Amino acid sequence: MSEENENIEERDEEFSGQEEQNEGLEKVIQISGMYKEWFLDYASYVILERAVPHLHDGFKPVQRRILHSMKEMDDSRYHKVANIIGNTMKYHPHGDASIGDALVQVGQKDLLIDCQGNWGNILTGDSAAAPRYIEARLTKFALEVLFNAKTTHWQLSYDGRNREPLTLPVKFPMLLASGAEGIAVGLACKILPHNFIELIDGCISNLKGKQVKIYPDFPTGGIADFSEYNDGIRGGRIKVRARINIDDKSTLRISEIPHTTTTSSLIDSILRANDKGKIKVKKVEDNTAEYVEILVHLASNVSPDKTIDALYAFTDCEISISPNSVVIQDDKPRFMGMSQMLLESAEQTRQLLKLELEIKKAELEEQWHFASLEKIFIENRIYRDIEECETWEEIIETIHKGLKPYTKHLLRAVTDDDVARLTEIKIKRISKFDSFKAEELLSRIEEDIAQVKTYLDNLTDYAIDYFKELKRKYAAGKERRTEIRQIETINTALVAASNVKLYVDREEGFVGSGLKKADSEFVQEASDLDDIIIIRSDGTLLVTKMAEKTFVGKGILYINIWKKNDPRTIYNMIYQDGPAGSIYVKRFNVTSIIRDKEYPLTKGNAKSRVLHLTANPNGEAELVTVVHRAKAKLKKLKFDFDFSEIAVKSRSAQGNILTKHAINKIELKEKGISTLGARKVWFDESVKRLNYEDRGRLLGSFQAEDRILTIMQSGTYKMTGIEETTKFDDDMIKIEKWNPEKPLSVIYFEGEKQQSFIKRFIAEETDKPNLFISDHEDSKLEFVTTDWLPRATLKFDQRAGSKDAETIELAEAISVKGVKALGNRIAKVRIKSIDELEPMPYEEEEVAVTSDERPQDNAANSVEEEGKKEKESTEETSSDDEAAEVETKPQKEIIEKENPKSADKKEAPPKSETKTDIDEDESSNKKKKGDGDDDSFGAGSQITLEL
Repeated sequence: MSEENENIEERDEEFSGQEEQNEGLEKVIQISGMYKEWFLDYASYVILERAVPHLHDGFKPVQRRILHSMKEMDDSRYHKVANIIGNTMKYHPHGDASIGDALVQVGQKDLLIDCQGNWGNILTGDSAAAPRYIEARLTKFALEVLFNAKTTHWQLSYDGRNREPLTLPVKFPMLLASGAEGIAVGLACKILPHNFIELIDGCISNLKGKQVKIYPDFPTGGIADFSEYNDGIRGGRIKVRARINIDDKSTLRISEIPHTTTTSSLIDSILRANDKGKIKVKKVEDNTAEYVEILVHLASNVSPDKTIDALYAFTDCEISISPNSVVIQDDKPRFMGMSQMLLESAEQTRQLLKLELEIKKAELEEQWHFASLEKIFIENRIYRDIEECETWEEIIETIHKGLKPYTKHLLRAVTDDDVARLTEIKIKRISKFDSFKAEELLSRIEEDIAQVKTYLDNLTDYAIDYFKELKRKYAAGKERRTEIRQIETINTALVAASNVKLYVDREEGFVGSGLKKADSEFVQEASDLDDIIIIRSDGTLLVTKMAEKTFVGKGILYINIWKKNDPRTIYNMIYQDGPAGSIYVKRFNVTSIIRDKEYPLTKGNAKSRVLHLTANPNGEAELVTVVHRAKAKLKKLKFDFDFSEIAVKSRSAQGNILTKHAINKIELKEKGISTLGARKVWFDESVKRLNYEDRGRLLGSFQAEDRILTIMQSGTYKMTGIEETTKFDDDMIKIEKWNPEKPLSVIYFEGEKQQSFIKRFIAEETDKPNLFISDHEDSKLEFVTTDWLPRATLKFDQRAGSKDAETIELAEAISVKGVKALGNRIAKVRIKSIDELEPMPYEEEEVAVTSDERPQDNAANSVEEEGKKEKESTEETSSDDEAAEVETKPQKEIIEKENPKSADKKEAPPKSETKTDIDEDESSNKKKKGDGDDDSFGAGSQITLEL
């Protein structure tokens, strides 16, 4: 029984525990709906009160409270930032850290807060000193633009003890000037800063009814491309670059950095790119203080122009920024473009100015009203009527009764408050009352009221004048820092430094950078971004990406780095079609291709093989000797062939028949010259780059030795090549193809003599900047031209003396002298402006066409001439001896079969004999020099075929 009782007690305890648990579950509050409401409340709070600025004043709540607190403390002296933070905590409930960070950010923008002490550096990323060490006060601009208690809407602070502004009555597009960035719940804001002067000009244009577009201006300067800005709305994108100049061949100078970067982060990105082998840098120096100065020292034999492009491609010297303009309007987040924000700000400023004028008008009218009452009260001695009044009500009633006959001209009715103010006038003032001065005061007030009414009637003009006054007072030193320019896309494969070594295992058919050196052959230095072109002995072409090890097939005949869209690299190839087919010759380029796809360069028959292949970076065409395999009735065992005689076609062309007989070997007899002629080069002003794709202004056709002349505003010139990566100075004013015989005509102001001089000189070839004006710090270039016979009109400064405008012909005014010559003085009076006129006519000497510029169109004529010589030759006639057959469109058959008997009767013309003798002499001379030519053939037996 005792055991049963114990079991019953245990069961009772178990059930009692379950009952207590059930009672606890009944007290649990379901959070599903509450979580939904709370999260929405939290998200709304973060968006409205923390992260997104308000459209009306452009501030987040913490920024607005800081500025209100500083206005409250303002006594025109500096205050410790720690005190400002403490005072702001009356309005901001989120602690001192957030207030201090926000205060430093506003202060670093150098617009609203006058800072004293170490406030950090936006260029280097250094943080500010502790709040107890730095001081601040509001700027005059902030005091004028941000605050007006009479037009401010107020609300209670978080604890109800103080009043704070709902928004500040800002009369300026502050949000666009300072920018904003914040991350809320499910929402992000990124508004970029804009130029102070351009914002004022934009507001003025909007008030005049004109639509304007504005673009960001960053305090760090740099170069920016806003072609995809999209007015700052999400989906837009801008490119920002650092400003990089070339100090010398081994040093680059970075003087401006992209927005959102610092010198420290920029240098880190350069070092990372160097460690990865993308660029080759010896060392980087950071000399940044007030201005950015980063010196990048290059490794030896590294192109500075190519390195600049590599810095843009692989480091933070070029970044992409995606704006996302979100503002609070009517207590809701709204996506709005920069143009619309500027329009809203201009209209808000106009309405605030109207409200201020209306308030001022009401105050002036009230002042006039009381001044009139005071004059009536004293002049008519109404104050004597209240001497016998015993109660306050009697006094009020008596004064009302005394004023009634004189109040018809007043602007409003007289109230008890007006009468009460009259009773507060002191006896001393009544005794010294001057009626004449009272009239003068009323007249002045009436003039002020009339002026205010005029402003209200012409409110738009008044708002425009307001913005113009702001520009006059505060625009100094706020010029645009970021240069607006179209930025080209850089081909990373072209500018990447060689960071790997390319090897090939021809026996096994592998290529790559990770092959064993013992089993492979070194090809060249390369980049891991390069593409590799392979041509196999069976005539198959393949392009693959650089990798550690890639199988491309056995029989690798040619391997190199492939450049996309390169029409000047020409491949000269001779191949046999099939095991016993004809011998074909072709020239082709490879401009575009599908990676890892095999392309046949032959006709595609099995067992075709390449007999001769060369790759020529500038379209060179070599001269080769083709040796036939010995065969009965074949008298012509060898002949010469010049690749310049056939046209360049696509890689898929089958080529022309070179011979139908078997070939023993092909030997290189003479290296060729370029058959592509001069290359046309254009200069794109928008990106300041050279190109070969007909973009921009044509500079001319360039041979390999031709140079480009550039003239800078600093009074220097230099020559450059025609590479697409060539960089040009920012102050470049002229660029053209250099003519070594063409003089430069210059007018410049000489700083030491304080006079203008004219000079003409021939530019000497130099890669470095060459100064052609005096080196005095006040000397400056006023006019330069490269015309043969230039003319210009000089207009003189009339303040220094009266002198009429003068037109001069520079070629007659002075002869051509040296670069360092001072020149001739033009006039003692200082030149105000120089207008360039149409130059005098001049006929340039025609330049003879060199062999490099030989057109391909003349190939058919050459073929016909050579064909006639072949018919006249008596030594090379045989029905069975067909040295070569070349099939072309203009002439399908060049060598005709002739009867050997009739050929014996023909006499060779004297020209052929002379030519043979000369060729034999040249051949013997070459043998004497020991050039290693084969004795089995001579020059007299060569056949030159022209297409």
